[in-house]
Amino acid sequence: MTSQLESDAVAPTRDRLAQTRQFKDSVHDYVLFSPWICSFIDTKHFQRLRYIKQLGLTYYVFPGASHGRFEHCLGVGHLARRMAVHLRDTQPSLGITDQHIECVELAGLCHDLGHGPWSHVWDNIFIPTALPEKKEWTHEQASEMMFDDMVETYQLDITQEEVTLVKALISGDKRRCVLGQTMPFLFEIVANQRNGLDVDKFDYILRDCHAVGDRGNLSLSRLIYSARVINGMICYDIKDANQIYELYYTRFSLHKRIYNHKTTKSIEYMIIDALLEAEPYLKIADFVDKPKRYVFLTDNLLNKIEESTEKELDGARAIIERLRTRDLYKVVDYKVFSYKDKKMIQENITPEKIVEVAKSGVLEGVDEELVMQLTPKHVAVNCSMLHYGKGEKNPLDEVTFYWKKKPD
Repeated sequence: MTSQLESDAVAPTRDRLAQTRQFKDSVHDYVLFSPWICSFIDTKHFQRLRYIKQLGLTYYVFPGASHGRFEHCLGVGHLARRMAVHLRDTQPSLGITDQHIECVELAGLCHDLGHGPWSHVWDNIFIPTALPEKKEWTHEQASEMMFDDMVETYQLDITQEEVTLVKALISGDKRRCVLGQTMPFLFEIVANQRNGLDVDKFDYILRDCHAVGDRGNLSLSRLIYSARVINGMICYDIKDANQIYELYYTRFSLHKRIYNHKTTKSIEYMIIDALLEAEPYLKIADFVDKPKRYVFLTDNLLNKIEESTEKELDGARAIIERLRTRDLYKVVDYKVFSYKDKKMIQENITPEKIVEVAKSGVLEGVDEELVMQLTPKHVAVNCSMLHYGKGEKNPLDEVTFYWKKKPD
């Protein structure tokens, strides 16, 4: 039997010309989605993303950063389709079908279904602290869980083979399905594990810069039109090397200036403390593997705690009140270290050792009475890794370029 994914046949409900819907986007102008794609958008699983801010608590420092995961996912779905269509039209020999394009578009659309409240604050800090046994849990795993539940709940028009492909495309793991061997380049469109150069990054960098008022010189259209598949990999015209460098640098700059802003970090730790105070009573961390409950977890969690009257939540409400009145945790100091010192920093600069030094008497000009009350619970240490997308490696080393006079 011929695999459905090798066929050009598309169900009537997937006709892009019938009742195509337009969404006005702040960075891509009008984006169009077919009725089939919209059947996934019109679910509570996807609509939930309206209430999760893309930049989490950065909004408290940069008021323009109020955009949500909803519009980001629309943007990634739009760019994923543009990239796949471009590759099909310019390289017919690749054998890209309409069904492949639909699956890539759907993967881009649903790649962030699993984000928790305040985006990365949830999976990077809260879950590892509240559930130490699930330190390896990621929002990508939750995205697949939510995708499966969405398909089952609404009985959506998608085959099991397509579900498997979409989840593999979301993870960028070409080993998870047969198509990964014949068309590995498709797995570099939404989540490029090789060099991090994918449409997810294209959209969030452009969108986040726009939201915080940065003016960049990135041209996503140029990068998409520059893309070409060689030896199963997405490659770019050597003339666009500077554009790609600019993309990586902009990512680094956003992390340094915006995402890791000292006041944002202070607020993040206040939210984490509030959630940990509420956790014994609300048990919200337990929802990470329960899609029927997880679907209702959004940034509104803070308001739910704030409006509660239960005595068990007094501690959490007190912290939220400090946030509302801008009585924030204070940043004591910060320092930049070499990436190679990461392990040493994590082992030696801890709340326990800071308290030990503070009480040792070697510090001058401190309130001794106040220092004696200090405990590790009063201290938070944040170790942020600033890099260009691939840790200590240079991601440009993994980008392959071609020359237009010898495109292959």
